[in-house]
Amino acid sequence: MDKKKIGKKVLGYALMTLACFCYAVGISLFVEPNNIASGGVTGIAIILNKAIGGSTGIWFFVINIPILLIGMWKFGFKFLMSTVYCTTIISVFTDLLSRYGSPLTNDVLVATIAGGMLTAIGMGGVFKAGATTGGMDIVVKLCKLKFPYMKTGSLFLIMDFLVVLASAVVFQDIDRAFYSAMEVFVTSTLLDLVLYGKDGAKLIYIISDKSEKIAARLLDELNIGVTYMEGQGAYSGREKKVIMCVTKKQIAPRAEEIVKEEDPNTFMIVSSASEIYGEGYKSYFSEKL
Repeated sequence: MDKKKIGKKVLGYALMTLACFCYAVGISLFVEPNNIASGGVTGIAIILNKAIGGSTGIWFFVINIPILLIGMWKFGFKFLMSTVYCTTIISVFTDLLSRYGSPLTNDVLVATIAGGMLTAIGMGGVFKAGATTGGMDIVVKLCKLKFPYMKTGSLFLIMDFLVVLASAVVFQDIDRAFYSAMEVFVTSTLLDLVLYGKDGAKLIYIISDKSEKIAARLLDELNIGVTYMEGQGAYSGREKKVIMCVTKKQIAPRAEEIVKEEDPNTFMIVSSASEIYGEGYKSYFSEKL
């Protein structure tokens, strides 16, 4: 591995570490002290901490262990290596901040908004570095294998709703449940802005000598439609398969990462698509009525 690749790898892990710290600050110093259950595995960890004891960081790590093992079995070690790192770092930071840090506010509304913003910024940094925070990201991916007809966003929404419902039962406070739902909304909304701005979907064109390998991974790992188009280089005269695919904006960074992993010399165009009609997106007729 040359110095350039090593430097890029080190920079990527430095970004992930900083993003994980930001995520942990949002949870440990804003969300958890005010009994707000964030969505996903983090929310479950907070609930278990309050109901049984222990620490949120430890619970976060323990819950993620079986999820990561199943994920490795299904998707391979390479795909989840950086996710294992992020999961471990978040657990450590969350535990340390919970033990030695002090809550930065006792105002529940401020904690909800600030905590949601910090966790979104942290998750955005992790996703931009080509990793995930583990937990529900992997669970949703596994659910998609079993229920491919269900939308990814719908699965996340169902799971987050169940966590919020559980928080209402454990904390016996309907107000806190509403704040938890608000925190989930703030996080998901800001995360989209951090990663993609206001764009709706991404249209990707890929020109590579390894188009078949790239297409296979896009189909298997991301479950997105891929179309081949016949192309020919004007200078070389060589015929090539051009890949065209449309992805939800949440999936685009991982799609780009797959392309780079398979062929670093790929010629790739990524553009914003404001409206997409068809299976998995909007119905033309219903949208125009």
